Amino acid sequence: MHDLWTRCNNCRRILYKQDILDNQSICPACNFHFRLSAYERLEMLFDEGLYNLLDQNISPEDPLQFKDSIKYSQRLKENQKRTKLQDAVLNAEGTIEGIKVVISAMDFGFMGGSMGSVVGEKITRAVELALKERLPLIIVSCSGGARMQEGVFSLMQLMKTSSAIARLDKAGIPFISILVDPTTGGVTASFAMLGDINIGEPNALIGFAGPRVIEQTIKEKLPKGFQRAEFLLQHGMLDDVVDRNNMRSYLVRALRLFLNRPE
Repeated sequence: MHDLWTRCNNCRRILYKQDILDNQSICPACNFHFRLSAYERLEMLFDEGLYNLLDQNISPEDPLQFKDSIKYSQRLKENQKRTKLQDAVLNAEGTIEGIKVVISAMDFGFMGGSMGSVVGEKITRAVELALKERLPLIIVSCSGGARMQEGVFSLMQLMKTSSAIARLDKAGIPFISILVDPTTGGVTASFAMLGDINIGEPNALIGFAGPRVIEQTIKEKLPKGFQRAEFLLQHGMLDDVVDRNNMRSYLVRALRLFLNRPE
């Protein structure tokens, strides 16, 4: 019976799980947005939840033979088994209100959504497909940043993904970036902030370095709500903050505007 109920991470109320699921994983009491898996995100955005997965044959390796508390190779196997993902992003092609698009959705459940070589490669392939087929690109970022277990190979993905986005921009193909909780580190410092429209979900943590690091560096207390989506919107770092229940309709309007398709 205990599986029927859960506690909201924000307001701490005990809630019936089905009520949250029926509300797109949003707390009906305080509007807190629970995290979605990459599969859930794709199902939410595409028409009737239908899509074609792409680039499923790419798997991460361990070029540095890295080991912290456990071997990186073992950590990868554990995350793959638990999440049913090869790595922290899914690429898919489908339609949103009949408009064909490419979507990359990151999954925080796989090693904190960290960006290693495979994530960088898959994001780049999604960009290249959008470029080849002249399709709008949507990336849903949810990440702790670069993957430390891959060292410099991970850092190289910042340049790789950013240069791919630059080619998309030069070709005049729309790129909508959705930043959800959390989007930090090297992902924020690369493709996540390069959208033609940058959208945040309510109260999403978005930033590069953590607040504690920044406070220690500048020797000042940070303002309330610093690095939350609403703060970034107020200070010009985001174009909008959109509730998950309104995200599809917002994307449709944006895509029609970009593609010059009247309703």
